[in-house]
Amino acid sequence: MSQEQHNQLVSFIWNIANDVLVNDYNKGEYRKVILPMMVIRRLDAVLEPTKEVVMATKATLDKSGVLDQDVALCSAAGQAFCNKSPFTLKQLKARTNRQQLKLDFTAYLDGFSSNVLKIIEHFELRPQIEKLSNQGLLGMLIEKFVDPRINLSNQPILDDEGNVKLPALDNHSMGTVFEELLRRFNEENNVTEAGEHFTPRDIVELMADIAFIPVADKITDNTYLIYDGACGTGGILTKSEERINQLAKKANKKINTHIYGQEKQPETFATCQADLLIKGDGEEAPHIALGSTISEDGHSSMTFDFLISNPPFGTPWKKDLENWGYKDKKEITDTRFITTYKEDTEYSMVPNIGDPQMLFLANSVSKMKHTTEFGSRIVEVHNGSSLFTGNAGGGESNIRRYIIENDLLEAIVAMPEKMFYNTGIATFLWIVTNRKSKEREGKVQLIDATKLKSPLRKNLGEKNCEFTKDIRKQILKIYMDFKPCEECKIFDNEEFGYWEVVVDRPLRNEDGDIITDKKGKPKTDSKLRDKEQIPLTYEGGIEAFLQKEVYPYVPDAIIDIDSAVVGYELSFTKYFYRPIELRSIAEIKADIAAIERDTDGLLNLILGD
Repeated sequence: MSQEQHNQLVSFIWNIANDVLVNDYNKGEYRKVILPMMVIRRLDAVLEPTKEVVMATKATLDKSGVLDQDVALCSAAGQAFCNKSPFTLKQLKARTNRQQLKLDFTAYLDGFSSNVLKIIEHFELRPQIEKLSNQGLLGMLIEKFVDPRINLSNQPILDDEGNVKLPALDNHSMGTVFEELLRRFNEENNVTEAGEHFTPRDIVELMADIAFIPVADKITDNTYLIYDGACGTGGILTKSEERINQLAKKANKKINTHIYGQEKQPETFATCQADLLIKGDGEEAPHIALGSTISEDGHSSMTFDFLISNPPFGTPWKKDLENWGYKDKKEITDTRFITTYKEDTEYSMVPNIGDPQMLFLANSVSKMKHTTEFGSRIVEVHNGSSLFTGNAGGGESNIRRYIIENDLLEAIVAMPEKMFYNTGIATFLWIVTNRKSKEREGKVQLIDATKLKSPLRKNLGEKNCEFTKDIRKQILKIYMDFKPCEECKIFDNEEFGYWEVVVDRPLRNEDGDIITDKKGKPKTDSKLRDKEQIPLTYEGGIEAFLQKEVYPYVPDAIIDIDSAVVGYELSFTKYFYRPIELRSIAEIKADIAAIERDTDGLLNLILGD
């Protein structure tokens, strides 16, 4: 689907809300009706071609006294779902009696197979039917959604000559439309869902390429599990599955793939379930769990080959504490986030309560396979805070330390701003694996792809640029070449670590004398307390740093070296800083001379001379 076709479809559905619901619903309530109706019409359109066959099969089953009919009717429909009611939405639009339409529409919903009934339940559409019927809106709504000018099916609509009149709406395009509508509904109601960003197709394709292409030659006739802990409408999962199957086919390998995921928002979860059914992945739909990945892990006992995700960021996860039954994050005992590491008896990787993205990364790391030859690969989208927030010994820094010191961090890719539909902030791809190649061992690759972008002709929300196929190939080549260049720098793991030491000063009285405690030990002045970050790579270590960088300037410094805490942070600005080139003196003088010529005589004119 082209960008123009996407915009037309979104505008059409948006206008349905404005035309039908405007006088009876607040704008913040539009989503309660429009989103489920969009999904139901999508299911309905997919089932239309086989409706007569399904009805004939049902008549036969009824005559034979068969009660459990779903399996046979789904087979007749050629789908992982079916509808055994005698109605389609196009038939229902002809109803003129409100009461009869309400009864028939309810019977139509009840006619869906059990897997779709669960989807409808998550959308909570049924409570809206009474209101829509009473206000005379139900018929108008159905008529709008079956308009021949739009196509919500996964199959194209052809004209009489067999040419494509309206393109098919694939899984990822459906997710894009869903996200755009959700964004508009929220904006109209002054609601922001910070950090919950649908991943554009170009970024998904780059993530899939980075996940699979570097190990394409290692793919064998095997079964591979793909996981997304924040799967949304399932776009990353379905695109990833499609990509690995393409690579396997190209290499003449016969593989089996299974997708697993989790989604917190019921509407988004329901849309994901519906699209998996439409794809024919009826067996995969139960692999998508509903609930918070952080506090309600739906795949707690599983490990995966590929973990590809765009977790939410900047959204408080206080609700997860409540789900656990805790009042403070210090009470958390989940082994995904609390573990034993090196000299620490208890190693906490629990970040600040205001941002959950590092919890998602720790969750993915906990689900890596360690006993297989292939191991696991993680590709995740994060914002900049994952690189540097948190003090040494804090949850964020501890996650970075755990990943880097265990030599799991392979690379980080900095992406351009304004790559997402509803945020313009800088974003980064974390590439984590427990099967590094020999040349990458002990190394981290940083790739600055912020300048590698192609502008869109028209913005999609905040998104004003994209990764074209050629740009994706360029980024992938930089990554796989593993050679320093303008966009790529390679460092030893230790480059990003530091010791954090507390530098105290003695407390003095008015005469400048040091005040001591009962044991004669100098008291410290809390107002003068400072901290120093000493690079792990500093020659001679902490003591050498203090002798060269601290004591010459603060000879009375009081420092307990044994209390030093190890921290890790990454700074793209530090490594890829490009100073603005200053203009030459000649250029500046030429500009001044030009201004003087332009203003010559102006002062006399003002003074009236």
